[in-house]
Amino acid sequence: MTTISWDDFANVELRVGRIIKAEPFPEARKPAYKLLVDFGEEIGQRKSSAQVSDLYVIEELVGKQVVAVINFPPKQIGPFLSECLVTGFPDEQGRVVLCVPDKTVPLGAKLF
Repeated sequence: MTTISWDDFANVELRVGRIIKAEPFPEARKPAYKLLVDFGEEIGQRKSSAQVSDLYVIEELVGKQVVAVINFPPKQIGPFLSECLVTGFPDEQGRVVLCVPDKTVPLGAKLF
């Protein structure tokens, strides 16, 4: 494990957003959804590709708050430009479980 400084951690913009749209991403190499995440007025909306289709259906994702890294550069994933990284943890089978706050928090709130 690599040790990082507090400043390294402080530079990662981990923010809370709400998924406002989710749709299939059939062009992805691994099964995924295209997500539109609202981070509130200051940050706005960002797109993300998320490999969470093993555990989540689209209807379940819309309205869910998630934790995402918003200060990575955009990444081209096939025909889709991902603008943030929605975070999650692998379960015992390697399926992604979303990282979510256990209570509702303001959109755009920063993890610290």
